[in-house]
Order: sequence, then C-alpha cells, then structure tokens
Amino acid sequence: MKISTKYFGDIEYEKKDVLSFPKGLFAFEDEKEFLLLPFSGSEGAMLCLQSLGTPQLAFVVMNPFSLRQEYAPQLQPEELKEMGVGDSRDLCFYVLCVVKNPVSSSTVNLKCPVAINDETRQGMQVILEGDDYEMRHLLSEFAEGGK
Repeated sequence: MKISTKYFGDIEYEKKDVLSFPKGLFAFEDEKEFLLLPFSGSEGAMLCLQSLGTPQLAFVVMNPFSLRQEYAPQLQPEELKEMGVGDSRDLCFYVLCVVKNPVSSSTVNLKCPVAINDETRQGMQVILEGDDYEMRHLLSEFAEGGK
C-alpha cells in the first residue's frame, strides 16, 4: 500500500506495519490508524507517528528512555487489560514532542505517553497518575543531565 506522508513524501507500507488506536489520540479521537516511522540519523530516538487517515497529520515522538533512562510509566489495571498485558514493562512507550526553534526550547510530554503493544500493534495514549512527570519538559533539561 502507498501513502503520502507529512515528512517522508510518498512511501510504501504493509498492513502489518499499521498501529491501531481504538480510542485515537487526545484531541484526535477520530484518527485510528498510524505508522511509526523513524527519522533518519536519530538511531530510533526520534520518530514520526504518521496518520493513515489524514496525510498531513503527523506527530514527532521520542523514545523517552533515550531522554531519561529511569522513566517508568505505570498504567492503571484497566489500561493494562485494554492493552492485553499484565505489566507496563511489556509495552513500548513514546512521548509527544513539540518541536520549536531553537530545538533546545522544544518540549516533550512525559505525563501522557503513547503506549504500544508491539505484538498486537495496538496503541493507546494515557495520562499517568502521580506527580512524577510533567506535560512540558524542555529538551534542554535532558541535554544538561536531566532532572
């Protein structure tokens, strides 16, 4: 199959590459299918969550563990059940990035990660309980050694 993307032009993909988000993403509840595409040269730390329904809709996401190794998101029991796992560690996590100029003023949302079950290809955006993470962490704080 072929799709026009926001950052990569026209690309080919297979059905097995599609991530399904039954509830969509926050504020984009109607967007149910995405591709996760790595940006060249980022070594998997920065990716694009590209909508299949709206070609110009794409989110820059980052591997939160590349920013903060001790990042430990914990989903609620009902969320784990919905995702088909027994433990949060059985999921892949990505955080949304708001890219600004200069890049050091860009922010990442550690409070509301995207969780993906790599086996079922199902995803969900969640809001983590507690005060461990914020919705806007400056990328520059991680470059300086983090909090």
